[in-house]
Amino acid sequence: MSIKKKASAHWVGDLKTGVGAISTETGVLKNAPYGFKARFEGGPGTNPEELIGAAHAGCFSMAFSMILGEANLKATSIDTNAEVTLDQVDGGFAITAVHLTLKAKIPGATQQQFDELSKKAKEGCPVSKVLNAKITLDGTLES
Repeated sequence: MSIKKKASAHWVGDLKTGVGAISTETGVLKNAPYGFKARFEGGPGTNPEELIGAAHAGCFSMAFSMILGEANLKATSIDTNAEVTLDQVDGGFAITAVHLTLKAKIPGATQQQFDELSKKAKEGCPVSKVLNAKITLDGTLES
C-alpha cells in the first residue's frame, strides 16, 4: 500500500525580500505566507522548520497512541511539542536536531512502560525516520 500526500509552494523574488505561499492538498494550509523574515527573523508567517515541527509532533503523537494500544493502554491525553533546530553548517543551513517534549496521561501505565513505549514511538514514527537529525525526547507521565 502506498499513500501519497501533496503540498505546494510558490515563491516570488530574491531570498531576503521575496515572499512565498505554502498550500496543502487538503486546504488546511492555503496560501499560508512564508519568507526570510518568518524563517530567520521572527517575522509573521510560517517557515519550513515550524511545519516540520508540527508534522513531527503530530506523527509522534499518533505513533505513540498506536503503540500504547498494542500494549493494551489508552491515553486520556497526549501533548507533544517539537523544537526544530536549524544550524549554519559548512557554508549552508541544516536541520540538525529535533527535541520532542511529551506530556501524557495514561491510566494504568508504569513509568517503565511509558519510557519504553515513548522511545519506540520516537524511533518508529515515519517523520522521525525521514529526518537526518538528532532526535531527542523528554517525557512526563502525568497522573
